[in-house]
Amino acid sequence: MITNLFINLAEFIIGFAGGLAVGGGFVAFLTVLGIIPRLIQLSKTHRLLHVYGACVIVGSIFGTYISFTNITWNQPIVILILWGGLHGIFNGMLAAALTEILNVFPLLSKRIGLDGHLLWLLMAIFFGKIAGSLFQWMYFVK
Repeated sequence: MITNLFINLAEFIIGFAGGLAVGGGFVAFLTVLGIIPRLIQLSKTHRLLHVYGACVIVGSIFGTYISFTNITWNQPIVILILWGGLHGIFNGMLAAALTEILNVFPLLSKRIGLDGHLLWLLMAIFFGKIAGSLFQWMYFVK
């Protein structure tokens, strides 16, 4: 009885410490690189600053909850396509903000000779991320 209590307590402490480490790393990643402020600046949505913060917090908590439970989501294909599209948009915007901060696309476009076509390169990458996310959700999750 007492051994089981100690095991549960140890699991709780290790899980909580791991969650703090991963959460701290995620927040440091977003904060140090300035991804969310840059995303707000690029999208010109300064008035939605509180919404961005709430979305990051709620999304992290919801994602953690879904990861650790045995919940299955048997939804129609239309809802799964919408859900996958939202994942693709999020991943694309996060990748865009990260690469914008690190100046990856301007350097890449100069190296491959697409100086005047940077917008088309960005759109191809973003739509590719969305298509990849949709494929993952429709093929592997369903």
